[in-house]
Amino acid sequence: MSRNDKTLLAMAWGNCLSLLLNFKTMVILLVIVALVVIFVMYGVSIYNRLVKFRTMVQEAFSSMDVMMKKRHDLIPNLVATVQGYATHERATLDSVTRARTQAVNATTVEEKQAAEKNLGQAMVNLNAVAEQYPDLKANKNFMQLQGQLSDLESDIEKSRRYYNGTVRENNILVDTFPSNFIANMYKFVKSPFFELESPAERAVPEVKF
Repeated sequence: MSRNDKTLLAMAWGNCLSLLLNFKTMVILLVIVALVVIFVMYGVSIYNRLVKFRTMVQEAFSSMDVMMKKRHDLIPNLVATVQGYATHERATLDSVTRARTQAVNATTVEEKQAAEKNLGQAMVNLNAVAEQYPDLKANKNFMQLQGQLSDLESDIEKSRRYYNGTVRENNILVDTFPSNFIANMYKFVKSPFFELESPAERAVPEVKF
């Protein structure tokens, strides 16, 4: 083999090695790009889920709040009706009015939770008072208010369960790996549950007079 042939062979071999190295480099770059794209798409997916659950929590709380406000609107009529028959029960009636005012003015989940607990206890006391007045229990307006409040209590309990369910899903996503990295990066936080403190309070309140 002549010197020129050896030179050409060496050049060809060098070109092959160069092409092979370039191919390997291209494959590595493509793999890196693909991994980056997958990571970004996964991050976007997690971010969208966090936004979705946050919105669902807000909507669930708003729905529950609407139900509670409807109940708040009925309570003055109930108090006025009871007052017409139980004029000597001023302390009990005033406690219901104060508890209602506190519930109306509450803004955060924690404030509303505490206020609704107080209002529930005040309504239990009002229930005990009304039991002592048979004519009150037979009053048509009173019976109508009783039915409306009972329906609202059922709706509130359903909306509260839905709210707590969305909160649970949101908090799991915020807490668990690897979605917690995205949550921390974009300041997503856990939402508070709307819970009652005793098993008796967890039951749907029955407005019976």
